[in-house]
Amino acid sequence: MAILDANVILRYLLNDNEDQASEAEKIIRNGKAHVTIEIIAEVIYVLKGVYSIERGQIMESLLEFLSEVHMTEPEILKLSIETYGKNNLDFPDCVLFAYQRVKGYEIKTFDKKLIKLL
Repeated sequence: MAILDANVILRYLLNDNEDQASEAEKIIRNGKAHVTIEIIAEVIYVLKGVYSIERGQIMESLLEFLSEVHMTEPEILKLSIETYGKNNLDFPDCVLFAYQRVKGYEIKTFDKKLIKLL
């Protein structure tokens, strides 16, 4: 199993460097690629902040990508991405929301948007 770095995922999704995108595809297609919530958070930060990609498009691309890899806490990760795509919240807040919904964890926050969603 190989944990993917954000740069590998970004090259795969964006296909902006042909050689690296091809190498990323080989790594992902071998069926042994693994992603974590932390790395997906970085990917989202770069896609939104650097590339100005819309939330809905980020959501669609990542949910499709997740079907090709293994992941830490799949239910949490998928719900976090869906929540991010449909709400005006930072991704870490979406992760907290997902933990509350999926695992029943109590979330303590002063963030008014997150409180409203919870």
